[in-house]
Amino acid sequence: MKVDIPKYNETFNPILEILKEEGVIHRRELIRKVVDNHYSHLPTELLEQRIKSGDILIHNRIAWGISYLKQSEFVEYPKRGFVQIAPKGIKHAGVLLLKDVQLEISKLNVYDAKNVPQQENQTSSPEDLIDQGFLEIEREVKNELLEKLKTIDPYYFEKVILILLKKMGYGDFIETSKSSDGGIDGIINEDKLGLDRIYIQAKRFTENKVREKDIRNFIGAMSGDTNKGVFVTTSIFDKGAEEKAKNAHHKIILIDGFKLVDLMHEYNVGIQIKSIYEVKHLDEDFFVEQ
Repeated sequence: MKVDIPKYNETFNPILEILKEEGVIHRRELIRKVVDNHYSHLPTELLEQRIKSGDILIHNRIAWGISYLKQSEFVEYPKRGFVQIAPKGIKHAGVLLLKDVQLEISKLNVYDAKNVPQQENQTSSPEDLIDQGFLEIEREVKNELLEKLKTIDPYYFEKVILILLKKMGYGDFIETSKSSDGGIDGIINEDKLGLDRIYIQAKRFTENKVREKDIRNFIGAMSGDTNKGVFVTTSIFDKGAEEKAKNAHHKIILIDGFKLVDLMHEYNVGIQIKSIYEVKHLDEDFFVEQ
C-alpha cells in the first residue's frame, strides 16, 4: 500500500481532535502536534518534502486544513496566531467530511465563496490545476487581508487607504487633523497645484454597514470645496447609502471591503510576493531548420 502525504481535507479531523484536547493553541504548535500525533509514522523523506516556495509540504497541507475549517466556522482564531475549536467543530469532530466544509463555506458571507475547495477534477489539464491553485491562494490572502483591516487602528486604516490611492496613481495626499477633520480623513490633489481635489472618508467597521446618514454627512463635510469623493469601508453599504451616493450632485465612489482587498491585492498594498513560478513549454520554433 502506497504511503503518501495527507490531502488538506484529510487533516480536518486530526486538527479538530488536537484542538478538543488542547483548547487554545498557537497555530505553529497545532501543526507540530498534528504531525506528531497522526503522521509521525510517515517516512522521513515525506515529512521533509518541500513545495516550490520552500514550505514543508505536510505543514502546508495542515495549514490549508486549518484555513478551510476557519472559513467554515469549525474553528476560531481567538487572538493573533492562535486557534481554538468552535462549537460547530466540537459537534462534528471525528466525522467531518470535505462536503460538510464546502457546504458551510457556501452558506457564509466570505470572500468569493463560489471558489470553495472542490474534489480534484480528473479532466483538468495541469494548467487548469495551476490556475485553480492560484485562485485558492488569492482568495485566502484576500480573506486574511480583510480580517486584518478590521482589526487595525482606525487612524492607521485611514493611512492605508491614502497609501493605496497613491499607488493607484492619484496625486499627493494630505492627512487631515484627527481632532477636527470634519468627517474628511484625507484630501488628494489630482494636480500639483491642488486645483482639483478628491475628499476621502475611511470607515473601519467590523460588523456595521455604512448607512445613508454616513453618506449624507460625508457630502456635507465636503462643504462645496470639491464635487469628488471616495468613501471606503471594510464593511458594506446598505441600500440607502448606495442610493444617496448615486443620486448626489457630487461624484462619489463607494468602495466596500471586498472591492478594497481586490485593489490592495492588485497594487500590492499590505501583501508581499512570496513565490514566482515559471511554466515552460517546448519552443517549436527553435527546432525549425533555417
